[in-house]
Amino acid sequence: MPPRYAELATTTNFSFLRGASHPEELAAAALALGHCGIGVADRNSLAGVVRAFSYLRAHQESAGDFRLAVGARLVFRDETPDILCYPKDRAAYGRLCRLLTRGNMRTEKGDCAVFLSDLLDFAEGQHLILMENGAPPPALLEAARGRVWLAATALFGPRPRARLLARLELAEKLGLPLIAVNDAHMHVAERRPLADALTCIREKTTLEEAGFLLAANAERHLKSPAEMARLFKEAPEAVEESARFLQTLDFRLTDLAYEYPSELREGFASEQEALEALAREGARARYPQGVPDHVSSLLERELTLVADLKYAAYFLTVHDIMRFARAQGILAQGRGSAANSVICFCLGVTEVDPTKHDLLFERFVSAARNEPPDIDVDFEHERREEVIQYIYKRFGRERAGLAAAVTTYRGKSAIREIGKAFGLSKDLVGRLSSAAFGRGSERGSRGADIAKLGLDAREPRFAKALALAEEIEGFPRHLTQHSGGFVITRERLDEVIPVAPAAMEGRSTIEWDKDDLDALGLLKIDVLALGMLTCLRKGLALLAQHYGIAHRLSSIPAEDPRVYAMISRADTAGVFQIESRAQMSMLPRLKPNCFYDLVIEVAIVRPGPIQGDMVHPYLRRRMGKEPVSYPSKELEQVLGRTYGVPLFQEQAMRIAIVAADFTPSEADQLRRAMATFKRAGLIGGFRDKMIIGMTQKGYAREFAERCFSQIEGFGTYGFPESHAASFALLVYASAWLK
Repeated sequence: MPPRYAELATTTNFSFLRGASHPEELAAAALALGHCGIGVADRNSLAGVVRAFSYLRAHQESAGDFRLAVGARLVFRDETPDILCYPKDRAAYGRLCRLLTRGNMRTEKGDCAVFLSDLLDFAEGQHLILMENGAPPPALLEAARGRVWLAATALFGPRPRARLLARLELAEKLGLPLIAVNDAHMHVAERRPLADALTCIREKTTLEEAGFLLAANAERHLKSPAEMARLFKEAPEAVEESARFLQTLDFRLTDLAYEYPSELREGFASEQEALEALAREGARARYPQGVPDHVSSLLERELTLVADLKYAAYFLTVHDIMRFARAQGILAQGRGSAANSVICFCLGVTEVDPTKHDLLFERFVSAARNEPPDIDVDFEHERREEVIQYIYKRFGRERAGLAAAVTTYRGKSAIREIGKAFGLSKDLVGRLSSAAFGRGSERGSRGADIAKLGLDAREPRFAKALALAEEIEGFPRHLTQHSGGFVITRERLDEVIPVAPAAMEGRSTIEWDKDDLDALGLLKIDVLALGMLTCLRKGLALLAQHYGIAHRLSSIPAEDPRVYAMISRADTAGVFQIESRAQMSMLPRLKPNCFYDLVIEVAIVRPGPIQGDMVHPYLRRRMGKEPVSYPSKELEQVLGRTYGVPLFQEQAMRIAIVAADFTPSEADQLRRAMATFKRAGLIGGFRDKMIIGMTQKGYAREFAERCFSQIEGFGTYGFPESHAASFALLVYASAWLK
């Protein structure tokens, strides 16, 4: 039987221009090879580990007891050899994050300057593996007594056996356990050409001139436990030691239980009590004549769900930010799925009353969806920085930071960088880029595109460059900052994830993007900029200054027929969202004459309704050129306002609930599956459930299949009605001002 083995020296492509495989590929390959686990240790970073975690969680059944170790490869600025640092527990993980934060903050964006003294300061609880490029510093052996291992590799090269025996001798001399690693930079040996190209891009040289900068062979890939045992036959215990090392680690990413900021309860016994008091007070302000029964009942249902899911502090955080903006006269509006929430309307986060539009709260918060709600708030673009700096001041820089955004290689940037590595001229790379990687180009047809330039795509250099450019597509190039996604924590943020300086002065960022944050259930509030809000605020100020007319967004006179007459003439230059050519050509046909028509106008000129063949049926029915019919009274209530044509994600969810007996949570899962079905293949199970459910309720199978196909057709680009309603409010306001 092969020994138990886990590769602990794994570098992903989030060690930018060094690793030649995605974290998911490395996790999948280790699983397939029979490893008992894998350690992800990127260069002075934790940026890639969540991708491996997400992959393993999605494949839990096949993963079984497979373990993921979370660590970092510390590359020092002094003479200290590289060290793999794996925290034993949650407290040690926090210290590793602070160590990396210190290294990030003392240098410029994208760099990390770590010294041995930093590791000594945060060594408690760290399990350290010293790589094969030197002897361990005595001070480190003293600070981490009992938690230091010596790494040994058996990579082919000059005198590999002698190197292994020398390492074994050093381990015996120092009394340290020896651990086998393969220093894997790729999941399969076939990635070696790409690894060489990445080296050339990093070192700004070509494959012809790189020389000894390139790896001597393709051995730095994941190997099976049996192969590692063969390579380490002189030291078989070193292979088993990797599995024993894994068992010494108690930390899991799931230990990062998220705690929301707690100081916003304003004298109440709990955040939930504070939220309930603020929401009910806001409801009374929104409905001065008395809160309608249906609004009150929806509000109480939402508050109960928020209490069950423990999201009250999240809403209080957004409310605090909005309150600051209003106090400073900064125009702001929440949008997206937040407009589905009566709580958000009562707190003043949005100006859209979800009860008037019959919006689904489950589109915003679902008990079945194990992730926090996501609230996007637009602020005036000229004054958003005031809000950002308020957040830093309110919560402290050690507790607030902007999420990362991962910039990846796309077609043109891929061929441009690979072309340089192959020594191709700028002119030739430019021609290849526009011909084979321009708009409309697809994999499989790029050889023909190159042939149009008079070049032979089969010529070895072109063929290799094309293949590598396609292979590198989707690889991360670098981290940048999210457009406005703030992560705010109750305790220190730099003990959850390393913090780094942003390119813009006065800002700091973390290493994980929105998908990583979602995977771990971490709070993100989107503080976004919208130029139209600046324009509206200045326009309203001019009205007050010159005409003595004082208005806020919510008090602008509604349903002015002159506004709709102007919009129907497509006189919309300068008006929010409806000034494009496509919108202007649609307006005279749609002829909006009420606010809900604007909601439809915002949503209908989108890829989803167009691809789902919904635009023309809607227009024909609206103009009376096609009869409007509904297969049941239930669906008439769902589709009545859109003449029987589903245009919004919420309608797709309601059809599933009303016609196929989906629960609201199952309908939300359907929506999410629609958004990812092309790459994840999740939609099939929902198709069967929906068609069977509809036929059991008496709908014809042909109609059920057509209904689902229509939903599927626009699902990928489906527009939430709540988002359209938020934008429609700004459409009307800007048109009214004009």
